[in-house]
Amino acid sequence: MNAQIHVPSLLSRAGAVSALALAAVGGPMLAPGGVSEAQAAPAHATKALNIAASKKGAPYKYGAAGPSRFDCSGLTLYSYKKAGKSLPRTAQQQYNKTRHISASGRQKGDLVFFHRGSNVYHVGIYAGNNKIWHSPKSGSVVKLDKIWSKSVWYGRVR
Repeated sequence: MNAQIHVPSLLSRAGAVSALALAAVGGPMLAPGGVSEAQAAPAHATKALNIAASKKGAPYKYGAAGPSRFDCSGLTLYSYKKAGKSLPRTAQQQYNKTRHISASGRQKGDLVFFHRGSNVYHVGIYAGNNKIWHSPKSGSVVKLDKIWSKSVWYGRVR
């Protein structure tokens, strides 16, 4: 059976019906957490993630913020700047500026902050599947790695 719904009349009768109820009538229900990371990520976050990935293999250099060498916060700064958003220079300053989110609420393009106690010492860009793009240390290059620690916080660039 192919039932058709007249959307304008449905909306006029909707009153206080929630957007989730309307989504259930018009198509698949998009419950919180039910949207894939790629669908949920803001456009600037997706762009920043793609820019970071495009720097794969770029050498680490302390204090460098691109375009061909990066330290960890230099990569996130560069990627978000190219995506139209500004961030401060250091990982700790970037953490202080982002909207803090839970691990269950993380999305592709969010920043992943590694910490010891209350001190942030490293940052990368969440790529999904528990992985980040980052510029890890001297002698290494920009690469995709699995998140190796449980001592991480997540931040969303606004």
